[in-house]
Amino acid sequence: MLHEPVRSSNVRSVGYNQAERALEVAFHSGGLYRYEDVPADVHAALMASSSKGGFLARFIKGRYRYRSVSG
Repeated sequence: MLHEPVRSSNVRSVGYNQAERALEVAFHSGGLYRYEDVPADVHAALMASSSKGGFLARFIKGRYRYRSVSG
């Protein structure tokens, strides 16, 4: 999945596969997480957000099933 670098103190890059509705988030700490069944509009809102980490905490974590994936 292609990732787009983002400006964030916590998030390094974000990838999205619309066909699979899968969102991947890579963190500066080295973690990479894949969130399942994420709508395209949620991905768009994340990318438009001025605080990627805050958006993740408020609208994605705890709402979508996720797993850690290796880089």
